[in-house]
Amino acid sequence: MSGDRLEPMPEDWERALAVVAHPDDLEYGGCGAVAKWTDEGKSVAYLLVTRGEAGIDTMPPEEAGPLRTEEQIASAAVVGVHDVEFLDHPDGVIEYGLPLRRDIAAAIRRYRPELVIMSNHRETWPGGYLNMADHRVVGEAVLDAVRDAANRWIFRDLGLEPWQGVRWVAGASSPRSTHAVDITTTMDRAIASLKEHKAYLAALGGELGEPETFLRTAAEETGKRFGGRLATDFELFPM
Repeated sequence: MSGDRLEPMPEDWERALAVVAHPDDLEYGGCGAVAKWTDEGKSVAYLLVTRGEAGIDTMPPEEAGPLRTEEQIASAAVVGVHDVEFLDHPDGVIEYGLPLRRDIAAAIRRYRPELVIMSNHRETWPGGYLNMADHRVVGEAVLDAVRDAANRWIFRDLGLEPWQGVRWVAGASSPRSTHAVDITTTMDRAIASLKEHKAYLAALGGELGEPETFLRTAAEETGKRFGGRLATDFELFPM
């Protein structure tokens, strides 16, 4: 799959909801595409399952959680996203199950998206590096919650009308990517968005701690399968 040409992402939609485990997940994946979409007048909202409180080794969760919340809100604003919600599931030990599916289904019913975006839920990242449990669990829950949200007889206690209008789920940075978005005009904003995670990046260090190098290299690599343009990739699931 890695050598296959990527197809353009669908553009005939107006509302999207991005559901990921942690602050920074979208910034390491699809935020260049989000910036392009909001520039075009599309509505995108973010739903974070945790506040990333267990993500900084040198900072206790009680301090890291509020700080990473602020960084995520600032980061989202850079790419034109102003609706940012947090579910407050525990970082690092997210459990797949009905409570998680219920929370995500509720958000889908409220936001009524046509496109749902998530992070890579596969066992590995492109290149073979192992993915972490939180990403895998949230991705599986997103796929199931889309169907839950469409069934009026599931989670009836929410008091929300079912939403059957999700047409696609898109997983960012998957090793099985099928589609891409040209982010030539939004590359700089994607980098600026990741840079808003100042405390996280400072603690991270290494290649991942260098937004300019990491994101531009990834966009160039994806572009080899997308006509040579700077691009970000998705695994697209029609619903």
